[in-house]
Amino acid sequence: RPLFPDGYANETNIVANVLSVDSNNAPDAVALSATSIALTISDIPFGGPLAACRVCRVNGEFICNPSSEQIALGDINIFLAGKKGASQGSTYAVDLVMLEGDANEKQEEDLVLAIQYGLEQLRPLIDLQEEMRSAIGNAKRAFEVPSNNEALEKALKIALEADLKGAYGISRKQERYARLGELKKKAREIAVNEALGTDKEASRIFAELDYRALRDKIIREKKRIDGRPYDGIRPISIEVGLLPRVHGSALFTRGETQALAALTLGTSADEQRLDYITGEETRTFMLHYNFPPYCVGEARPLRSPGRREIGHGNLARRALVPLVPTTDEFPYTIRIVSEILSSNGSSSMATVCAASLALMDGGVPVKNMVAGIAMGLLKEGEEIVILSDILGDEDHTGDMDFKVCGTLNGVTAMQMDIKIDGITEEVLIKALNQAKAGREHIIGKMEHALANPRTELSMFAPRITTIKIKPEKVREVIGAGGKTIRQIVSDTGVTINVEDDGTIKIASADAAASQRAVDIIKGIVEEPELGKIYQGKVKRIVDFGAFVEIIPGTEGLVHISQLAKERVQSVSDVVKEGEIIPVKVIEIDEKQGRIRLSRKEAME
Repeated sequence: RPLFPDGYANETNIVANVLSVDSNNAPDAVALSATSIALTISDIPFGGPLAACRVCRVNGEFICNPSSEQIALGDINIFLAGKKGASQGSTYAVDLVMLEGDANEKQEEDLVLAIQYGLEQLRPLIDLQEEMRSAIGNAKRAFEVPSNNEALEKALKIALEADLKGAYGISRKQERYARLGELKKKAREIAVNEALGTDKEASRIFAELDYRALRDKIIREKKRIDGRPYDGIRPISIEVGLLPRVHGSALFTRGETQALAALTLGTSADEQRLDYITGEETRTFMLHYNFPPYCVGEARPLRSPGRREIGHGNLARRALVPLVPTTDEFPYTIRIVSEILSSNGSSSMATVCAASLALMDGGVPVKNMVAGIAMGLLKEGEEIVILSDILGDEDHTGDMDFKVCGTLNGVTAMQMDIKIDGITEEVLIKALNQAKAGREHIIGKMEHALANPRTELSMFAPRITTIKIKPEKVREVIGAGGKTIRQIVSDTGVTINVEDDGTIKIASADAAASQRAVDIIKGIVEEPELGKIYQGKVKRIVDFGAFVEIIPGTEGLVHISQLAKERVQSVSDVVKEGEIIPVKVIEIDEKQGRIRLSRKEAME
């Protein structure tokens, strides 16, 4: 998007269909590079060529366009795009245009090295596109930026310049927007009443004056809308545990942006199953981001999730994944829903902070606290300004939106959108370091609200008990057609998930019910143990002894000689059918499938 010329308004439709895919090469980098090739050889004005690649680091070594297996083993995974930059002698620089990715709490220096490596890998693709353009490229169509109505522009500048400057001295968003709306209406009235131009021309010129007024305030006057320094963070307030029925919650407010994160815990039956073009994935940690119209003072119907909801939710989830415990450590399916209650910039980063606190409030043993911050950039000639914790207006007017998430130990996720041709390594390093300082400040505020995960789960959260049985015993627990397991669920009210490897997870908010289910299952799968004493039930009496059931479905023989110390004339003189008696396992013959029991030794 930033590589189309300013003012270019022709509808341009690019379709990248995946026609074939293998198991090793992801189609995203191919699709972006193919798109650039199509634009480069077309007659469409385009500031490319552009190329893309994915970079991961495995065992300290960077890999370009890694396989899915290599990505899983890596500690850095970034996707970037770059374009041909300024010439440096016989070669040229490759400027960064877009970046997103995640890392396992890695330092900013590591990420810069990964980005440098990735940009260098783009050279062959950029050079190839240059050759293609020379060989088969079309001449670019003529394009001139539409000129403004000079008379109207001059009149509006005289009439509105001072008022626009004053509007950007109003710190509260809705009040500022109301004032800007009045000035836009005034611009349109001037155009029509003084017969200087059309309503459409007035709107376009007003947008340019508005854009220029805020940039001048920040760059020339060194002032931000709310009076903060360039690296300043808005006031932060935090509440945790404010929703009584969910399993964890946090309200994170930064300036006029407010996110409410709600945590719920479930079983493996609640896992999310995803079917991608490259394969299937099962998620036990989900994060969903909602941006309702009321959070920006709008009245419109709710619709299905859009680009914002999906993109911001994915970014926040990626930021938290490295710190969420594995299912072996915490056998729950975790879902967080972030509701943006009020938005004035950086709502995705507020989601990261609120979600991190909600996890801790819910007793999820996260490894570290995660915070996020959105950085902005304004560039005029050689002058560059980097802003921390940007407002919505600063995002709209700025030249870069750079979101960085992480812990005190390092970065876990980031995303960069650039509206100008590209940024240099020096600017990138400065932005990362400024983001680190802001992130540390925010985490300090979060630690003051809740320093560590709670030691107990919510009373409303299910308790999951995990037991392990032999895989060959799974069939016995399930029963014919699932009859046995349905009966256990019916009798106890718990939820049971049985895996093929013999792992059984029992979930219930009632500890006593969970224990009853555990006891029933253990009874089903229990095997006789040599030397152990059981309370067995006499099932049958024969002349030479009694058959006693020591565990469900498993019987052993108490020979008449093992019934008592004294000589026994008749088995029925000592035991009766249906009677519960103590017996000791004195022999197990696995080949014959026979168990010998002794009441005499158990009595001793």
